[in-house]
Amino acid sequence: MFRRREPVPFAFIAEADKFRSNVSPPPRERASAGQIAGRSLVGLTVVAGLVGALLLGMPALSSGQAPAHTQQSEASDGR
Repeated sequence: MFRRREPVPFAFIAEADKFRSNVSPPPRERASAGQIAGRSLVGLTVVAGLVGALLLGMPALSSGQAPAHTQQSEASDGR
């Protein structure tokens, strides 16, 4: 008549079927126009910061040619 279930390591998993509910949670509130605008502004600020950092960092990352004029100290000159 009753089928025996496999043992599970946690008792609350085995008894979870008893506590199922047909009550659904209330629907989420829609974000207001101000909240949407604020989130968009924060997102745009983050993206602009990343693009700006990339643009400012590109000259340092580029492998430019060696400088044409190198400085030598007077100490390296043979007297």
